[in-house]
Amino acid sequence: MTRHRHRRLRVISILAPGVLALALAACKPAGTETAASGAENPPPVVSTATVEAVSVPRTLDLPGRLASTRVAEVRAQVSGIVRERTFEEGSLVGKGDILFRIDPAVYKAEVDAREAALARAEATRVQAARQSERTETLLERQSASTAQHDIAIATLRQAEADVASAKAQLARARIDLDYATVRAPIAGRIGRAMVTEGALVGQGETTKLALIQQVDPIYADFNASASDPSFLADHAAGKAATEVRLVLADGSLHPDAGRLLFTDVSVDPGTGQVSLRATFPNPKVLLLPGTYVRIRVAQGMLPGAVVVPAQAIQRSSAGVAQAFVVGADKTLSLRPLRTGALTDAGWIVEEGLKPGETVVVEGFQKIQPGLSVNPVPWAGGRSAAASAQP
Repeated sequence: MTRHRHRRLRVISILAPGVLALALAACKPAGTETAASGAENPPPVVSTATVEAVSVPRTLDLPGRLASTRVAEVRAQVSGIVRERTFEEGSLVGKGDILFRIDPAVYKAEVDAREAALARAEATRVQAARQSERTETLLERQSASTAQHDIAIATLRQAEADVASAKAQLARARIDLDYATVRAPIAGRIGRAMVTEGALVGQGETTKLALIQQVDPIYADFNASASDPSFLADHAAGKAATEVRLVLADGSLHPDAGRLLFTDVSVDPGTGQVSLRATFPNPKVLLLPGTYVRIRVAQGMLPGAVVVPAQAIQRSSAGVAQAFVVGADKTLSLRPLRTGALTDAGWIVEEGLKPGETVVVEGFQKIQPGLSVNPVPWAGGRSAAASAQP
């Protein structure tokens, strides 16, 4: 009897806390749990912008590549041992700056020999001139024959020719001596040295010593479709003012505007494109030859363009442009778009949005289609719209 009583008390002590918890839960109001859940997950706050129709500059972006204005290969024009390199690799050099010095001993000796030969020829010419004068005087006195006079004149002419030949050979020797000092043929940026001190150059060939590229100004070569190249040809011919800008790899614009040049009048039959060239100032040598860039050509103003901030455009895995649109009930929908050019005000949307609609600009990490959101105006909306005004 006592044993059954102890078992009953033990069961009651185990079940009592559970019964008390159930009783307390039953006493709570029915809407308390729902309200708590709603307080924990409020609608996410997103920054939005209203789509507007504004006037923006109409531009055409074309891929291109930078090229040097002039390229000069520095080569040895005489043979010899390189004694000195006077430039710093990768630096800017001016036209006529000394780059290399080749051992000039042989060429100095040749100049001395040619100067001596010229002096000998001059002495011979003087003697022949005096002999010609004497013969002419004797001929007037009939003390010399005409044949003797003719020989004296021929000797003088030969001496004069020898002097001219000696002068030419001396000039050639001096040129070779001058070539022993290698100078920059153009101004620009010089690359690495192809030879070092002690190297034998110009032995049977013109050895390449270095490469100089003129990069201020710099060219940008690009291609445009031949379907309507008339506006490009007109601008390049100077018929109208055209603003050509250089878009760098990070999306920023080169500070200086360029000038469009029309360099080809034929269409490539393989691609159906026309080759074009623009020139840009490059005083700080920030642009280097061989860099791939985008050239932006202005084509006037585009009125009534639907423009959205650049941050509002998302790309799907297939590369399709899309944007989150906030409906009247503050519910999100993901809409595919067809975009045009990227302007300073944002992307031009050619299809998919209408003026007055609202798109999400910031806060994509916590949203998905069909979700209700709490939209707030985007802080950069005014500045973007203002920059798009004509």
